[in-house]
Amino acid sequence: MNRRLLWKLILLITAGIVAMFYLINYVTLRAEEEMSMLSQAHRDELRGWGREAEALYRSGDRASLQRWLDQLQQREETIAEVVSYSIAHLAGSRGLEERYSGNKLGRDVDWKIHLYFPENPVMEIPFENSETSFLVLLPDRMRPGSNWQTTRLLLQIFLPALMLAILSVLLYRHIMQPLTSLQRATREFSRGDFTVRVRPQLGGRRDEFSELAATFDQMAARIGEQLVNQRQLIADFSHELRTPLTRLEIAIENLGKHYPADTNVQRLYRESRHFRKLTEDTLTLAWLDNEQPHLRGETLDLVDLIDVIVDDARFEFPDRKIATRLPESAVLENSSHQAVGQALENILRNALRYTPAGEAVEIALESCRVQSGEEGYQVTIADRGPGVPEALLETIFRPFFQAEPSRNTGESGSSSTGGVGLGLALARRQLRAVGGQVVAANRPEGGLSMTIFLPTV
Repeated sequence: MNRRLLWKLILLITAGIVAMFYLINYVTLRAEEEMSMLSQAHRDELRGWGREAEALYRSGDRASLQRWLDQLQQREETIAEVVSYSIAHLAGSRGLEERYSGNKLGRDVDWKIHLYFPENPVMEIPFENSETSFLVLLPDRMRPGSNWQTTRLLLQIFLPALMLAILSVLLYRHIMQPLTSLQRATREFSRGDFTVRVRPQLGGRRDEFSELAATFDQMAARIGEQLVNQRQLIADFSHELRTPLTRLEIAIENLGKHYPADTNVQRLYRESRHFRKLTEDTLTLAWLDNEQPHLRGETLDLVDLIDVIVDDARFEFPDRKIATRLPESAVLENSSHQAVGQALENILRNALRYTPAGEAVEIALESCRVQSGEEGYQVTIADRGPGVPEALLETIFRPFFQAEPSRNTGESGSSSTGGVGLGLALARRQLRAVGGQVVAANRPEGGLSMTIFLPTV
């Protein structure tokens, strides 16, 4: 296995983190520099004070200048003054006097203001002769960077968090793209599309995920081929088996006409019918498991269907009673008459088989809401048998599972009442094919209760 995905992640994470630190440092420096400058309005205001002070100074009216300075200091709650200065040569070579002209006693309005110093700086607006200046302690209202601490917090916490979130999204998308394709292909494969493949969906990607996709495609091709062969085998087996069974039943019927009182012939006839039902149920169960069809498209009245099934059951089990509680009608749309009918018949037969002679099986039909919240019908079939251990309430729906022989109250050794453990398994799969479900529960007063949920649409 190559390690391309590992190197991709290393490169992406490393580059992302380096870029994050560089961007944070750059943005922080730029923000600090921008927030260290006085606003243009405050610069113009300070220069205006300087021009006004210079005008009063040049007028020679020192009293007016002092009054103006006093008013400014009181209004701005600061310190302001006009000062003069000169540079005198004391020793050394001469010739540098011009370079010392304009020596500053305060900070120019175009300079940066240190955001980390607690004291406000002294601002200087020099007069024309450059040896006299207007000095003012910067008023608090003009101090820049009032939001610097909040801004720095945002830059040091939220900006890294945002960049890491973007990096995480990029990593997530890079990883989830092949996983999403694999999930979609798995879902389609489970629905019966055995031609689905993942590797072509990844394009030119070459990493661990592409190898996983190739492995999935190999598995899908092999399993798909096996399932197709299995379906074909079941279809061929079904066709080949039904023909000799039909010939066998015809031969037994003809034999029974010649020997009508022979018990062995009658036993052969019952066993052939039982074998045909076993074969039909097994093939149907295999078809439902392999194809997982949705048997929809028919509209039926559930009450009429139950009435027909109950009539047949009373004829087959004359020594049991069947008590029904049904409404006038219960219309099911987008369902299947055959699937629902066979499922209800198998469940009712199972209830009658475990109900002692003379006792009654109860059938109730009522409107309800299925677990998905849709409108539907609930059919309850409750017997008077010994019930089922709690641990086996789900196991009884497995194919070929049978309760102990002592639990069967039917005629001993009779194939007409016995079973091979396919009825409930087949019923559950048939109900699933029409969107329904069935659950089993023991009754407090004894016996087993089967509850069937069927959606109305």
